[in-house]
Amino acid sequence: MARRSKHRLMNDINVVPYIDVMLVLLIIFMVTAPMINHGQIELPQIGKSLATPVLPLEIIIKANGDLYLRDRTKTSVEQKLNKPELIETIKQKQSGNPEQAVVIAADKNVRYEEVIKVMDVLQQYQVQKVGLLTQQK
Repeated sequence: MARRSKHRLMNDINVVPYIDVMLVLLIIFMVTAPMINHGQIELPQIGKSLATPVLPLEIIIKANGDLYLRDRTKTSVEQKLNKPELIETIKQKQSGNPEQAVVIAADKNVRYEEVIKVMDVLQQYQVQKVGLLTQQK
């Protein structure tokens, strides 16, 4: 018969040494944390812009397909134009200020194709800043 040993293996882990190590580490971190110098971040600074932003030119497409141009920097009156006149007028206005944006305000009943045609013509004549004007509900 096999003889049983009097010494049995222990299945439990002795966690007391781990707790001692964790407490020592906790004390070390609590003591050293206030001594750490917090990094200072030096952010870049900019001056205020002297030039006021220029209001955009508005191309208005009516439901019947007529094109109008409104220059809010001078007046809020709509000026009826055809496509070649529209391009010439925009090029003249942007020659003085090439950063001036152009926005397209189309009636909601205008076909999307008409808006794309106007945007395509503007792109062909190197008008850089083109956007769409919408209304909030």
